[in-house]
Amino acid sequence: MIYFDHAATTPLDPSVLDAMVPYYRDVFGNPSSAYAGAREARKAIDAARDRVASILGCHGSEVIFTSGGSESDNLAIKGVAFANPGRRHIVTTSVEHHAVLNTCEFLERHFGYEVTFLPVDQCGMISPDDVQRAIRPDTVVVSMMLANNEVGTIQPLAEVARIAGSHGIPIHTDAVQGAASLDLNVDKLGVDLLSLSAHKFNGPKGVGILYVRRGTAMLPQQQGGGQERGMRAGTENTAGIVGAAVALELAANRRETYVRHCSELRDVLIAEVLENVEDAVLTGHPTERLANNASFAFAGADGEALLMALDAEDIAASIGSACTSGTLEVSHVLRAMGLDDLYAGGSLRLTVGAENTRDQVEELVELLPNVVDRARAARRMTLV
Repeated sequence: MIYFDHAATTPLDPSVLDAMVPYYRDVFGNPSSAYAGAREARKAIDAARDRVASILGCHGSEVIFTSGGSESDNLAIKGVAFANPGRRHIVTTSVEHHAVLNTCEFLERHFGYEVTFLPVDQCGMISPDDVQRAIRPDTVVVSMMLANNEVGTIQPLAEVARIAGSHGIPIHTDAVQGAASLDLNVDKLGVDLLSLSAHKFNGPKGVGILYVRRGTAMLPQQQGGGQERGMRAGTENTAGIVGAAVALELAANRRETYVRHCSELRDVLIAEVLENVEDAVLTGHPTERLANNASFAFAGADGEALLMALDAEDIAASIGSACTSGTLEVSHVLRAMGLDDLYAGGSLRLTVGAENTRDQVEELVELLPNVVDRARAARRMTLV
């Protein structure tokens, strides 16, 4: 299989697995217990917390381990909202991951919060001026992703953070897609809360990270024991936490090489697909985009047929977020960008990784015109 779906998940790095195995096999004690094996597990978690903090440029006490990016997003937004009951307005964008959108809609539907879903331009970019205009005296949090998971557009997060900060409003960012290629220093980004998911940067699935700046009022959303400084109850996943920290450290150390490698493959993909496939458009920002993301839309094509045809050639790709690509709805991101339905129904996201090669890109490009033709034929048949 040729794997072009790194935005959905990434292969576990062998050195990460090596770091995790002892905590499954040997040091398996409950970190909240008092015996020697448990203290060793606690020590490993504390060390992992400090390693993560060193990458984010924060203190270890500001790092909370969760089950993944979705939980981190939920905890950040609900936790801040419920800790400030006098303010019931949230600002977010129309192109967020569903972990953010559905959380905001949940608060709107069941708790009476008002949510402003900001529009984006045709490249999927938010306007900081729109954020400024949306903020109200009762705004409790601004949530804006660092980079889009479908089209790869990188948002002007630092500028938006300055605007939110000038009003004394905490800002949260879903940084899940940016961990492998962007600087995550929280002071440079200016954020108060930041979500990560380990499996997006060659770490284990089922482990997330939430940074919470000191002084940010937040209520826990999972009740039980006092783990994670009372912010996230439940016995810690020691092996997963160790793996997440090692993976994040590796990603930071390899970032320059990774970005150079992936951006070269991305640029070849973009240039050759647009040249060789008729009626193809690039989706997302042409320059302010993730190093590994090449996303397209093909006029008159059926997205599901595209994936099936590629899968038949042992090529893994997606038509958008892995969390929603099992549905037949047109991407909310492409709709927000104003993409015509003729194109939006034929979207394709190709996301490369460190293990991909130029030969694999060329093999894909050679196959793609025929694959798109078949997907167009499939769509014509459904319209008959």
